[in-house]
Amino acid sequence: MTNPELLIATYNSGKLEELRELLGDFQFELRDLHSFPAVQGVTETGGTFAENAELKATSYARQTGLMTLADDSGLEVSALGGLPGVRSARYGGEGASDAERVDKLLFELGKVTSSERAARFVSTLVIADRSGAILHESTGLCVGEIAQAPRGENGFGYDPIFIPEGFDKTFANLPADVKNQISHRGQALKKAAEFLRSLTTQSRSG
Repeated sequence: MTNPELLIATYNSGKLEELRELLGDFQFELRDLHSFPAVQGVTETGGTFAENAELKATSYARQTGLMTLADDSGLEVSALGGLPGVRSARYGGEGASDAERVDKLLFELGKVTSSERAARFVSTLVIADRSGAILHESTGLCVGEIAQAPRGENGFGYDPIFIPEGFDKTFANLPADVKNQISHRGQALKKAAEFLRSLTTQSRSG
């Protein structure tokens, strides 16, 4: 019996690898959007992480006919009024690199004191069945602060400048297994994992 397929709705290799590690013990054949070159991209028009994750999960599920896991994640910086927020991936303009987005954020915080650099990562994860019906939704948070300069080579996105609460290293300086335990995406996926485990249990018992 072949394992059921689960589409991870991303082209981001860093995000896919992180989710592979977090889902490593589940009996799913993981696919990503590179496997479906004909799919139409989804415009993230939602005003919240949840709305964007729902848009992606339902649309890609309908287009591919696969159960789909989509997330929308971002960094909210208190001194910037919650920016970049839902525009985290587009901060600095369409096509900006991770390094360019990080540089822009640090520039915006240039006159902010070290005591005013509070921030949090937010991730909302949605699972839709092959028809596009939403089966599960969960949100994870990780609070911390923004570093004065990038540190570390691991991870992706804003990881080199985010220091999680209780640590003195950035996400990019932490081992992957530690980051996955405390990260926003890890927290959301822990909740989703219970749902995915119930699906595989049901399929085996059925």
